[in-house]
Amino acid sequence: MDIQKIKTLGQLKKSGYQSKTVKEEIRDNLIVSITNRENAFTGILGYEETVIPDTERALLSRHNILFLGLRGQAKTRMARQMVDLLDEYIPVVAGSEVNDDPLRPLSKFAKDQIAEHGDETPVQWLHRSERYGEKLATPDVSVADLIGDIDPIKAANLKLSFADEKVIHYGIIPRSNRGIFVINELPDLQARIQVALFNILQEGDIQIRGFKLRMPLDILFVFTANPEDYTNRGSIVTPLKDRIESQILTHYPKDIDTSLAITEQEAEILQSQQEKVKVSDLVKRLIEQVAFEARNNEYVDKKSGVSARLTIAAYENAVSTAERRAIIHQEKQTQVWISDLSGIIPAITGKIELVYEGEQEGPYQVALNLLDKAIRSLFVQYFPSPEQLKKRRSSGKRSAEEKEPENPYKTITRWFDQGNHLDLMLDMKDADKIAALYQVNGLYGFTKQYFPQANEKENALLMEFVLHGLSAYSLISKKMIGGRIEFKDLMGSMMNLGDMSIGGDEDFNEDDYR
Repeated sequence: MDIQKIKTLGQLKKSGYQSKTVKEEIRDNLIVSITNRENAFTGILGYEETVIPDTERALLSRHNILFLGLRGQAKTRMARQMVDLLDEYIPVVAGSEVNDDPLRPLSKFAKDQIAEHGDETPVQWLHRSERYGEKLATPDVSVADLIGDIDPIKAANLKLSFADEKVIHYGIIPRSNRGIFVINELPDLQARIQVALFNILQEGDIQIRGFKLRMPLDILFVFTANPEDYTNRGSIVTPLKDRIESQILTHYPKDIDTSLAITEQEAEILQSQQEKVKVSDLVKRLIEQVAFEARNNEYVDKKSGVSARLTIAAYENAVSTAERRAIIHQEKQTQVWISDLSGIIPAITGKIELVYEGEQEGPYQVALNLLDKAIRSLFVQYFPSPEQLKKRRSSGKRSAEEKEPENPYKTITRWFDQGNHLDLMLDMKDADKIAALYQVNGLYGFTKQYFPQANEKENALLMEFVLHGLSAYSLISKKMIGGRIEFKDLMGSMMNLGDMSIGGDEDFNEDDYR
């Protein structure tokens, strides 16, 4: 159908155009998408086996939808992508405020136009991008905002009484007729405003200042909300919840690889940054692990959640930290070092809500602990677990033939035990940092043993990772002083009452590592 040629109601009738409801439109287009094995929700990662199938089932059932989940779980993005399942263009009565279907007019304006002009009634075509309405629920949202009110200025200009239906100013919901309307954070909407949505969802009635209008609005409603116990600020009133046919639970990524893919997709890294700063898979995984640690941390409020925005912002900060260092030293290329992750602390503290104990600990210290726990969790995926080694040594359950397990970290920890220490400045040149790491006896040989194919910079990064990992397992101490990180032997640090190590929280038995 050539829509350019159809400009009147008569031409529309001759074209054979058949009207559909918005839910029928979406259902038909979704069926085509599924049949062609296309993904209707591109860029939504981690929901392939859970949220997306649930959403498709709801749309096939022509249901209104409530996405229920913690912040940063792509609820609004899912709703916005439903626009792509609408027909590209639909006909509307020209000048209609509520997108009247020329074949099924709703408003008095459209009916009067058709009564006056008949088949010559002007028709215009509405693109699907204009058929989406969205409102963030806040306590100040009124019925007038959503549904409508009498417009005294219109009444004065048209010299009409308030009893005339033409003086009505329609709200955002009627103006979204024949489209998708989204209300974000539904529990924040006052209960009396939620009640005003009852009839719209069920019977299609709207009431504006005494006008009882029978307008069966054609809308797909999508609501988003955090779980009702998220805060005590409000909840979804039960009758409204009962009228929303499908409630779909969203969730955070269930594995690191999915989380990595989301961050890679969403992080805004400039081309110049990509050329200057290389980010290893190890560093990327460490950043993602911070979010996983936060979601299970006793100091972080689980009801609030830990958004995927944390890792996105942290990744951008890590790249910028390395970029800043390279600019200072006029280096053409660098990589993100483990020490550069000190630069992601602002991204962590701004994205987590703390419980009372966490507030007492302080957001900065909680963020450092989360980073340390991430290092601890990831360390055993690259190198032998110091904790398992410690347990095997202390158990004493060995036969006469069995040798005592060798401690692969002995040479490294002994270097520190001998009174040596290593200072790594946060803004060191790459060459200076590599030279400093080579000072630690046994460190280069240890990482080369497990990663023989690593080049010089990759190996240096692994060497730095080992030091942070040994600190996380309380084999050496680590403390941040101003713009440097100092690694020392653990016992010497413990004997210095002024020393507070940012290390692991395991008990240390000196004899286990001699």
